[in-house]
Amino acid sequence: MGFNTMNRLPMPLALVLAILFLPVATAEPRPNFLVILTDDLGYSDLGCYGSEIDTPVLDRLARNGLRFSNFYNTAKCHSSRVSLLTGRWCRQAGDEKMNRAVTLPEVLRPAGYFTMMTGKWHLSKEPTDFGFDRYFGHLSGATDYFLGDKTFRLNGKPWKVPAEDFYTTTAKVDFALGFLKEARETGKPWFLYLAFNAPHAPIQPLEEDYRKYRDRYQVGWDAIRDQRIARQRELGLLAPGTQPSPRPGHLPAWDSVNAEIRGWESRRMAGYAALIDRVDQELGRLVTDLDASGELDNTVIIFFSDNGACPYDRHSKGMDKAPYEPGATRWSDSTGWAWARNAPFRFYKQNQFEGGVATPAIVHWPAGLKAKPGSIDATPAHLVDILPTLAELGQAEIPDDFPGREPTPLAGVSLAPVLAGKSLPERPPIHFLFASDRGLRDGDWKLVSFRSGPWELYNLAKDPTELNDLAADEPERLERMVSEWHRMTREDLLMPDKANPPVKTGSSPKIHPEWSDYSGRNGPVTTRRRKR
Repeated sequence: MGFNTMNRLPMPLALVLAILFLPVATAEPRPNFLVILTDDLGYSDLGCYGSEIDTPVLDRLARNGLRFSNFYNTAKCHSSRVSLLTGRWCRQAGDEKMNRAVTLPEVLRPAGYFTMMTGKWHLSKEPTDFGFDRYFGHLSGATDYFLGDKTFRLNGKPWKVPAEDFYTTTAKVDFALGFLKEARETGKPWFLYLAFNAPHAPIQPLEEDYRKYRDRYQVGWDAIRDQRIARQRELGLLAPGTQPSPRPGHLPAWDSVNAEIRGWESRRMAGYAALIDRVDQELGRLVTDLDASGELDNTVIIFFSDNGACPYDRHSKGMDKAPYEPGATRWSDSTGWAWARNAPFRFYKQNQFEGGVATPAIVHWPAGLKAKPGSIDATPAHLVDILPTLAELGQAEIPDDFPGREPTPLAGVSLAPVLAGKSLPERPPIHFLFASDRGLRDGDWKLVSFRSGPWELYNLAKDPTELNDLAADEPERLERMVSEWHRMTREDLLMPDKANPPVKTGSSPKIHPEWSDYSGRNGPVTTRRRKR
């Protein structure tokens, strides 16, 4: 007969021991974070946002996660990176120096996170100077996909790009996978920031990817844009009755340009599509690795772009050659295809219209996302919201001070309520500024100025593509929002008044000297000459 010690103990002590030996209910582990930023990706460039480009991995993440229809960037590469990393408007954070901010890795690392980055930096110093435990990538704003440049770094030290068998999109995921292996060995939760340079120019796809799309775009930008908008309606991204923006006056109809231009432009778009397809393929390797490691369910994956599609048609090298020949080609951007890729919106990168600032944004987190899988959320959100969101989910404290810096208050708000399937409480206005392009979103209303042109006013709830300017009909609202834009610029961004003079009063055509010229007078395509 067995000896039952529990029966020999006094009742209170027996009860205590019984409780101690009960199975322990452990708290849900904190999530890992994978933040993915693409470069110059248009609003409609993914299948789940209307595209004909094959993006099955991102489409699957969207189908099992959440898509935003009103997520914003800053319309420019470096300023979007500043806002993403700091939770502040770019100028407010100290611009590229970020000397008035604390960065995401500097918030998460003290909370026990292993912090990693691969990809484009485009800011001051190096990622390892701003809280990243590991870094591989290039410090430059753009690089050759096959040859790289001299700014590549590995953990703070120069890294020489191999002479052969190198491709930036693939290399960034190769190193990300290696860093993840290190992170798992530490037993810590991790934060990985993956910043692709694709599909930023130069347009240099891999041969196998380019050949897949070589003949797909001969139908032209008008037809492709119409197809994308029809698909966006099917997906529910466009509210019923939404009127897409028409082809602008600075772009010709596809059928009106000569055959030489059509041939060149169809090849350029095939190159864009190949670059985006490759991003999806490489993310497939990463998602497969997370799944195999058992980490996919409790990893918050967030995907977006730093600005809308780029229209700046600068010098192209090797227009008569295949874009996958290393060293032989450097194809520039296309204004016509930028318009199609930003469907259904107006304008482009650097402009504060929706075509410049609206980004596809996907969140995938099976363990914690309470929103209905595949749902589309119209909550206005911005890159500045990512830091407070991840800090809340990772139970990390956001410091009010930091050695050698003077942090300003956060501009962003936590999106945790949205991820929990709830409504976001009222948020402050979203401020937009790059160079002389300006904007402000306050609730459903949007204020915008094109290159210091007269202020325009739109009700995005009724007019999401910004076609009906209500500035003359709503003078009091216009004045109030203009006043708020200047107040935020002065008090929140800490910019002097002289840096932001009043907008011009006279209207003029919305044009830029570096947009494509499709006249055919000087060859297949030329950049518009700057006016002297």
